[in-house]
Amino acid sequence: MSAVLQTTLPDLKLLSQGKVRDIYATSDPSSLLFVASDRISAYDVILNNGIPTKGRLLTTLSLFWFKKLADIIPNHLITTSISEMPPDVQKYASQLEGRTMLVKKAEIIPMEAIVRGYITGSAWAEYRKTQTVHGIPMPPGLVESQKFPEPIFTPSTKAIQGAHDENISPEQAAQLIGQDLYTKISSTAIQLYKTAARYAESRGVILADTKFEFGLVPSSSSSSSNNQKDLILVDEVLTPDSSRYWPLKGYEPGKSQPSFDKQYLRDWLVGSGFKKGLESGPEGGEERVPALDDFSQSREKADHKFNF
Repeated sequence: MSAVLQTTLPDLKLLSQGKVRDIYATSDPSSLLFVASDRISAYDVILNNGIPTKGRLLTTLSLFWFKKLADIIPNHLITTSISEMPPDVQKYASQLEGRTMLVKKAEIIPMEAIVRGYITGSAWAEYRKTQTVHGIPMPPGLVESQKFPEPIFTPSTKAIQGAHDENISPEQAAQLIGQDLYTKISSTAIQLYKTAARYAESRGVILADTKFEFGLVPSSSSSSSNNQKDLILVDEVLTPDSSRYWPLKGYEPGKSQPSFDKQYLRDWLVGSGFKKGLESGPEGGEERVPALDDFSQSREKADHKFNF
């Protein structure tokens, strides 16, 4: 089975193409079509080939978590059933089945809401240099993969396609989106993380950290004035592309952990001569972006096959 790297829906307008998802307009002006391809990226760079069926897995996991977390915050999902989508979408059912979501249009908050329960990845790299995480002072003596006493909220900018996300301090994030909205997003993101982490642990999996994205939609409250807006959860949620998952069995602080996510791919890129940095991408231009070899592809596909 070949990987789906591009979608071809000629009767729909392609609005944007991200690292993994293609977003289309439909005949319904209040909704968008999110299509998860089989592309894979690391360090904000899209590799030259993909993982067959990866897009279907991402969609299935997002649907699971959107439903499980709906009591905490509403989300943008309308349906994943092709038969319930506009007619101009249904004609592409064979291409879209299992990998698409019809979602509400939303005003996207220009900040990625990252919650960390364990010190790893870019947080560990920063801590080793400055004893901080996203500019937040941390106690001395932490070791790699150690659990924080409480999850911490570490925002980043939401970069445009081709640029790199940048870690920012809580103070910078509050200036970017406003203190009230920042406070609401940070508290909601931590609540989402705690709920998901408890469930994951009950299934033998550690949720080390994750990234949420939020948007604003017109308020659904009948008593609200016309300009009031509700905060909702958007994009994907708690997939291996947006989260670090570790097996609970064998977890040992003080070293890197085996993963059910893209960390092994990041390590492979570094081993292939690409630079690892704090949310920075490989050195050099696009012509140097490697393709996954057969071994890497088979391992990525296997690592994505955990399920809840």
